Amino acid sequence: MMKLYKVLSFSFLLAALTSCTFTENIYVNDNGTGKYAIDLDGSALMEMAGDQVGSQMGADGKKSIDSTFTFKQLFADKKDSIAKMSPEAQKELKKLENFVVNTKMDAEKKQFLMTLATDFKSVGDLQDILQSMNAIQKLETGSNPATPLPAGLGDNKSKLSYTYDGKKFTRKAVIDKQKLAEKVKDSADMSKMIFASSNYIIKYHFPKRIKKVSNPNALFSDDRKSITIQYPFTDYMENPDKLNFEVEFEK
Repeated sequence: MMKLYKVLSFSFLLAALTSCTFTENIYVNDNGTGKYAIDLDGSALMEMAGDQVGSQMGADGKKSIDSTFTFKQLFADKKDSIAKMSPEAQKELKKLENFVVNTKMDAEKKQFLMTLATDFKSVGDLQDILQSMNAIQKLETGSNPATPLPAGLGDNKSKLSYTYDGKKFTRKAVIDKQKLAEKVKDSADMSKMIFASSNYIIKYHFPKRIKKVSNPNALFSDDRKSITIQYPFTDYMENPDKLNFEVEFEK
């Protein structure tokens, strides 16, 4: 498993310099439960640096990878490091235990896909779920970060919450303007360079037909139970409130 982490860490270092697509999927059931997933398509990485990724994989460099693990497994391996963390950080990690990570990497097919998924009992359980990923960065993992996510995802200086009551669904990020200003000042040029050609796509799926969406750029599925909205990744990083919207359902 540690070999896979090394490959993922190296891969995302390169992926930060290529065009990537991040897709946030939410599937809501009639009773309010559902599934949350973040999909990353870094196939452009394989187009640019498939050989380098392969060399990091040593003897297995020419083989494809289709691997699945859970954060709970990772945390078990890192229990000594976790015990040294603050209670707040440990609480954040606890939110991530049930995430399943699937990675598909094939240098020959120029494919690099990753999905992080978890079930939820209520959309309210998803509050700041990506921000919790930052706690993993604090784990003692030597030169390689423990998280397979690239630095920055979930670290856009906002508090994200979701609500769903059967009549309406909302996605709302509240910005910490002071922290965001500091972040933009310190890294605006770098973030624009890294993520200029990357996209953040929202795909939400509901049990009811949608009457209207407050974002005019939303695309509807044929049955009007799903929406897709695409944003530049720089909006997610620098203007996260642009991703706020409300969905109203038919009665």
